[in-house]
Amino acid sequence: MTDSSSDLPELWTHEPHIHLEFKPGDSVAAIDTNATPGFRGSKSDAPALQEERNARYAELQEMLYASSRAGDHRRILLVLQGMDTAGKGGIVKHVVGSANPQGIQYASFGKPTEEELAHDFLWRIEKKLPAAGHIGVFDRSHYEDVLIVRVHDLVPPDVWGGRYELINDFEKRLVDDGTTIVKVAMFVSLDEQKKRLSERLDRPDKYWKYNPADIDERLLWPKYQEAYQAMLERTSTDYAPWHVIPCDRKWYSRLAILELLIEALKGLDLAWPPADFDVEAEKVRLAQA
Repeated sequence: MTDSSSDLPELWTHEPHIHLEFKPGDSVAAIDTNATPGFRGSKSDAPALQEERNARYAELQEMLYASSRAGDHRRILLVLQGMDTAGKGGIVKHVVGSANPQGIQYASFGKPTEEELAHDFLWRIEKKLPAAGHIGVFDRSHYEDVLIVRVHDLVPPDVWGGRYELINDFEKRLVDDGTTIVKVAMFVSLDEQKKRLSERLDRPDKYWKYNPADIDERLLWPKYQEAYQAMLERTSTDYAPWHVIPCDRKWYSRLAILELLIEALKGLDLAWPPADFDVEAEKVRLAQA
């Protein structure tokens, strides 16, 4: 099956990557986190559209998984990078989670363990890469090693400064080996973040999501802006570009990332694998069983 952008919903002016892909000269400080780039609909359009596009995504994801059973080694890696409350968990639950979990591999990278610290920073990342036919999701990723590590001075500048090219080389190797990488940098305003943190403090069912350290991180936002700017400038490549996602409107960020995943899947030009048995003969056998 050859697919194109013909099934792109009319509520999008163009494929989302046209609006969202990071471009040279773009500024993190200038991001309008309340914007809805490329989307001409409204919040009221979101529920029905997401249900429709979730179904399309699930169909393509199943096709990718089925193809791997026939020897196709390709896979997709979704990298979610953003400050706390940007909505990474919502993307995992409401977007990625709408597909068959059999073909999804999820990994979250927090503070490295002693074992992980004893190895190169990419060691733990390599261990969590998706298998053929799967969509892998990194909730935070190898980019922590040029973000939080830089902001908190966890290693000398000459160490984290050398990691940008190591990351580029690593991702080039993945792409050459059949991985499509979808990288999304999720940005939420400090006002919206405060609102979401406040909600966690007001609801007992959200206490588990609250981390007192989040307030300390808010105070470091100027340093994080610098770190994110450098990350985008130095690791957005033609084979693995960054996409900048405004996240003050959760419904928009979910639709946008969902569409980026659909684009990536369609770009693989997938087809259902043919039967490796005689279909008609099996029909006869089944009728007689």
